Amino acid sequence: MESIFHERQEGSLCAQHCLNNLLQGEYFSPVELSSIAQQLDEEERMRMAEGGVSSEEYRTFLQQPSVNMDDSGFFSIQVISNALKVWGLELILFNSPEYQRLGIDPINEKSFICNYKEHWFTVRKLGKQWFNLNSLLMGPELISDTYLALFLAQLQQEGYSIFVVKGDLPDCEADQLLQMIRVQQMQRPKLIGEEAAQSRDQRLPRSDMDQAIEVNHPFDGTGMLDEDEENFQKALALSRQEIDMEDEEADLRRAIQLSIQAVEVSSQAQYHRMFLSHLTAVSQTPFLQKNCEGGDKHILKNSNNSYSSKIRPQTYRTKQLLAQALQKLMKEVI
Repeated sequence: MESIFHERQEGSLCAQHCLNNLLQGEYFSPVELSSIAQQLDEEERMRMAEGGVSSEEYRTFLQQPSVNMDDSGFFSIQVISNALKVWGLELILFNSPEYQRLGIDPINEKSFICNYKEHWFTVRKLGKQWFNLNSLLMGPELISDTYLALFLAQLQQEGYSIFVVKGDLPDCEADQLLQMIRVQQMQRPKLIGEEAAQSRDQRLPRSDMDQAIEVNHPFDGTGMLDEDEENFQKALALSRQEIDMEDEEADLRRAIQLSIQAVEVSSQAQYHRMFLSHLTAVSQTPFLQKNCEGGDKHILKNSNNSYSSKIRPQTYRTKQLLAQALQKLMKEVI
């Protein structure tokens, strides 16, 4: 991997990094690309002037900023295409009908240039292996032959424009070395700034970790997440769902217990009301009132402290009425 030339992102100079990573050397500088952009602007101005320098279209064109570069360091596809013509290289749109009709397998090509939202990067074959030379990565990323077509299809789905580089690329040390050996990559290279962000997250207290994960997502220029980070995010989401489900089940159990207690209290209150109601009805029975009052007086007047034979039938009748009232009460409760 050390033999592979790989420029990392500086400012918005991704077009420069894309070209130099493709050609495997410091072939272009911002000054040289700016010169190409100015030349293209002048050619466009001359074409517009053919319609008359006093025309409204020409005056409007002069007032508009350049479409080939800007102050941030962005360069258009026209600048990249003209820069590659110096080396006899040509760009063909990968998903154009003309190229698709050729039916060429991507692994039989030599390199691709990809663009999305003003970001450019190179995918190139070195030796017998493919590498993602995105300047937003800390280093080259190995791409297997079987994964290359899927990788390009994923980029297209995410909105990337892909161009096939046609022609003979200049010789480079990495291509010659990788013709003889094959490299293996145990771990994908991280995005620039991702390692620093992870170190910062590790220094945070555990209580603040969840909030930091939600807020500090690293910038991803290729639309692809690190596999470990993606698995961690999925595990975290699942753990939160399980906690929510456990809380819901606990709330449900508490609600059921409170409901049962309320029913028991209500049943006891109803039972007491029914019992008192029946006792009141029994106590208000004229026969019971009369016999109880008479019996009590007779007992108090009995001097030998023995039950009189006159109150025994009355006491039996009282017990009988109470038993009937209780039986009726039990039937209603059941």
